[in-house]
Amino acid sequence: MIAGHSTAALLSFEGPDRYSSVGGLGSRETSFAHALADAEVETTLIFVGDPALPSLEAAGPHLTLRRWCQWISEYHPLNVYDGEEGKVADYSTSVPEFVANDIVAPAASRGERVLIVAEEWQTVQATIALDTLLRARGLRYAATILWNANNTYGFDRIDWGRLQSAATITTVSRYMKFELAARGIGSLVVPNGIAESLLEGPPRELVALFRGALRGKPSLIKVGRFDPDKNWLQAIDAVAELRAQGHTPQLIVRGGKESYGEVVFGRAFSRDLSIERIVADGDDAHAIAKALAQAKADVVHLQAFLPDESLAALYAASDAVLANSGKEPFGLVGLEVMAAGGIPVCGATGEEYAEPFVNAIVCDTPDGRELAAYLHASIGDERRADRMRQAGYATANRYVWQNVLEVLANKISYVARARQA
Repeated sequence: MIAGHSTAALLSFEGPDRYSSVGGLGSRETSFAHALADAEVETTLIFVGDPALPSLEAAGPHLTLRRWCQWISEYHPLNVYDGEEGKVADYSTSVPEFVANDIVAPAASRGERVLIVAEEWQTVQATIALDTLLRARGLRYAATILWNANNTYGFDRIDWGRLQSAATITTVSRYMKFELAARGIGSLVVPNGIAESLLEGPPRELVALFRGALRGKPSLIKVGRFDPDKNWLQAIDAVAELRAQGHTPQLIVRGGKESYGEVVFGRAFSRDLSIERIVADGDDAHAIAKALAQAKADVVHLQAFLPDESLAALYAASDAVLANSGKEPFGLVGLEVMAAGGIPVCGATGEEYAEPFVNAIVCDTPDGRELAAYLHASIGDERRADRMRQAGYATANRYVWQNVLEVLANKISYVARARQA
């Protein structure tokens, strides 16, 4: 139970399916749902799921997955955001009825309250509609409704007045709190969490496999969408600067299908960096390792969907993981890297857990020379690297969901008292 709530509903576009997991939100929702279920809260995750999978799935003793908008997703097979506008409209009209009828009403009849957490701009209309519906049916007292901002995407599409009346607004970092405050919106901060199982680290044999494939050369990993906000050009420029200083780093990238990728590889070409593309079955770790061992280019474009274990093993095997976004609301990847035993390179926005040269490398600018200078000071210094890996692992321990749920419970208790006043 979380602050008097034995039932919860999570409303999100992203979720655990490969189809539904585009960014960090999919990872957040999946681990958040499992954490609530582990706390014996009957949890329903309502997300835009893979149209080929069951609409209803029991994912554990206390966790139910509800895949929504599947009839639309059949015509938009790319990912959760393919056909987004139609999905938002369908989600906004159908989810409130389901939550009110099938989750809140039964809980109210048992004398229980329901915790409802909606995520991002796509669920705003559903949140407002749910509040209106519950009030009309005299059930609003049985629900605590939170709407959480993980990013500023879609902020210009939100009716903030109506949303503030319908829900308590939360966010994931002080950085995002100030982003909301700049728009005149008050919010409560509840940080992101990671699954405690991540602290077990990737399989040692998998880490050894990838370390062998990297052949002891300075190896940098960058994973993410091809988007200017991710500071891809800083990463490319840093590799070029390091090579000019006599280092021989190799940058392994796994991006998306976004057109900005052409800009990234164009920058590499203009900086006289060699480029090699690897297409492989991500489920075959040995095939990935063999391909990486044979790659000799400065920039290796790995085109494969990597399972979590393989991704974590690459994090641990590399010298640094470039999560160097210019605008990062929280930086979940940085914590995942720390939990895996890797060293993250972060920006200086929402990654409040990152301490420069203590548990991470932190860049204040998008200048490749800054990143190169910090990597130059770190590469080859095994004692410093070991200290940073150990400190990072200790930091990751502080952000497991068990600890974050305590923060959430205290915030919910405050919300309950504030709304009664």
